[in-house]
Amino acid sequence: MMAAIRAGELGARVLLLEKNPQLGRKLLLTGKGRCNLTNACSLTDFIRRFSKNGNFLRDAFKFFFNDDLMEFFEGSGLALKVERQQRVFPETDRASSVLSVLKGALARHNVQVVYDCPVADIEVDDHQVFGVKTADGRLFKTSRAILATGGVTYKETGSTGDGLEIAKRLGHHIVALRPGLVALETKQHFPKILEGLTLKNIALEISNGSSKLQTEVGELLFTYKGISGPLVITASGQVADWLREGKAVTVAVDLKPGMNETELDKRLLKEFRLSPRRGVKTVFKSLLPQRMVDVFLNLAGIDFETKANQITQAQRQKCVGLLKKFPLEITRTGPFNTAMVTQGGVSLKEIDPKTMASLLIKGLYFAGEILDIDGDTGGFNLQAAFSSGYLAGQSAAQEALDKKA
Repeated sequence: MMAAIRAGELGARVLLLEKNPQLGRKLLLTGKGRCNLTNACSLTDFIRRFSKNGNFLRDAFKFFFNDDLMEFFEGSGLALKVERQQRVFPETDRASSVLSVLKGALARHNVQVVYDCPVADIEVDDHQVFGVKTADGRLFKTSRAILATGGVTYKETGSTGDGLEIAKRLGHHIVALRPGLVALETKQHFPKILEGLTLKNIALEISNGSSKLQTEVGELLFTYKGISGPLVITASGQVADWLREGKAVTVAVDLKPGMNETELDKRLLKEFRLSPRRGVKTVFKSLLPQRMVDVFLNLAGIDFETKANQITQAQRQKCVGLLKKFPLEITRTGPFNTAMVTQGGVSLKEIDPKTMASLLIKGLYFAGEILDIDGDTGGFNLQAAFSSGYLAGQSAAQEALDKKA
């Protein structure tokens, strides 16, 4: 939509071929229906929030960044708000408000939208685009085409990889697709018992044996098969890469990141001495969520009926160790149908970052999740889609208009 809006704004005749019966089906799901449309952090911090390929977006961000996007929506009458971690939402808390602005802009710039129109292929002659062929056999003649068909997550929204197959047929290399921003599955089975429990104010140390990833303090959610939550989802891309390389991945949950081991040991001693006849389960309910106590004591090898004054020094040290490094082994990431974004996509080596144009096919451009770019949660991926779309639309329109002139 942003590519079409920018191209239309520059005066190009624009046709938007929409696979679905309506626009923005995936957009309406973002931010749990609230649409976290961007992040208000600096350019340097923004690029850091992407995996290896974040620098590719520098040119797109120079043309259209978070402040430009916010001005676009606010200039169209949609008030925005900045929440924790500088995430930007519409004040309405409705993704439909964001979609309404985009649809209004499409209409203002005379973009023709054709619905229920899946694209079958892009026709090329001598490495030059000359038309777009639809699934029903129609051919729309054009010398400029933008592929913005997304990845392969949330397939019910139409993201089934069609554009990736087209790009591949046209000679583009597709970097292996992996689920991104996704939950992790564990070897341990106790997450099933703790399903739905959120641990707040914890930190993670994720290791592959030779390298470690230390997270900030945040939240973890136990799922039926493992772990999720903001910290896990943000780290899942790195974990996926390590697993793909055949490395064993472990997670150590720091349940008390505000205290070191010495301070924790003193805290435990104090708790045990205050009520020596109390059961150890009761003592740990003051340190951990109630649902987690049994699992914790099982891992520590402590009988549930043990009294506080019966805990040995070795047992206490074991508890301290578990509080600082509660262990989990990761077996795999969740499947694509549970992932927020697709990692991998059209190789950036074959795309000009200054225009989003294909280096293989003249007149072909790319935008959004179809590219081998993925970022953290917090509005980063949507901004990348808006920015790359804006630049692709601008580049395609300018070339088409220059040719006409």
